[in-house]
Amino acid sequence: DGCSTIITISMTALAPVIEKYPTKGIKVDASIVAKPFRDEIKAKVQELKTMGIEAPLLVGLLANKDPAARKYAEWTGRAAQADGLRYELRPIDNPVDVETALLDANDDPRVHGIIVYYPIFGQEESFSGASQDDYLRDSVSYKCDVEGLCHSYRTNLYRNVRYLDYPTNTKKCLLPCTALSVVKILEHCPGCYDTAKPIGRRMEGNTVTIINRSEIVGRPLAAMLANDGADVYSIDIESIYLFRQGRRLLQVSKEETPESCIRKSTVVVTGVPSKEYRLDTTWIQPNTTVVNVASFKNVDEDALLLIPGVVYVPMVGKVTVAMLERNLMRLFDNFHHPYHQQEQKREAPWYGSVMQLYTAIAVTALLAAQVVRGR
Repeated sequence: DGCSTIITISMTALAPVIEKYPTKGIKVDASIVAKPFRDEIKAKVQELKTMGIEAPLLVGLLANKDPAARKYAEWTGRAAQADGLRYELRPIDNPVDVETALLDANDDPRVHGIIVYYPIFGQEESFSGASQDDYLRDSVSYKCDVEGLCHSYRTNLYRNVRYLDYPTNTKKCLLPCTALSVVKILEHCPGCYDTAKPIGRRMEGNTVTIINRSEIVGRPLAAMLANDGADVYSIDIESIYLFRQGRRLLQVSKEETPESCIRKSTVVVTGVPSKEYRLDTTWIQPNTTVVNVASFKNVDEDALLLIPGVVYVPMVGKVTVAMLERNLMRLFDNFHHPYHQQEQKREAPWYGSVMQLYTAIAVTALLAAQVVRGR
């Protein structure tokens, strides 16, 4: 049956690889991609415990009644508990109070990661910027931004800057969780990533179409795949753009349509937040990888799986949660591990600050002058 869930795994030294069927499509359970990452998290948490160090703490701020956001919060909590991480959900009755709660979490030394469940204000105009939600994203400290959506990480992504501490390059930047989950899934799909090539060229020869240009998923995902060498068509309601490595963003010709983009794509990512939307499966070519990141099914699954060689990933939520945990561990390693506090103590000068040094010198000079006069 071309519509049944069939997964074939070929183990390599690095990770499982999903294999295509030449005569029909397959539907992939993304948990096979999430499992190795979650196993790695469990091992790191156990290592911390043997050193007498508490597991990292993730704080979630929930100030909306959106079902998808609440479901994501529940998944996050269950996964964190299962993997040994600490998770604290802080419901907020009045959205106006989110900023205060966010700043308090930023300043709390017990907190190692913060996730804000959007949308809160949606596209409401804001005195602070284009939208209040955008302002809140930029208000999360880069030391706690487990979603990788604040200004520092976002601008580094679009500039293809992969480390925070150039030129030592010991602290990797964080990437948005959902977009990163799609990348990790594609790394396990045949014909998408060529690990024989150097980083930055592993998707060369692939054309990708992403039907979503949100700041959370579509836009960062387009940049990430372009940074890895793919040509990426970014489609929203009003326009089509082409992301290409080195040249960033190009507007396509007026003759280009969603259909023409999808027909030449080896990878298609759907992220339309509407239950009415359906991707036309007649546009999908054989051996295409199709990933749905929307909370609704954007494609007729039965029709899609009749196309030879198609790999279909209907949900990415489990991998997204795994990337969230991975980002939390990276934040902990980059900024919050007790090792960093010990290093700061060793490196800190005895005088604490330049102002304290100046004050000490001035007081010493005054005392010396008084002694001389007294003689």
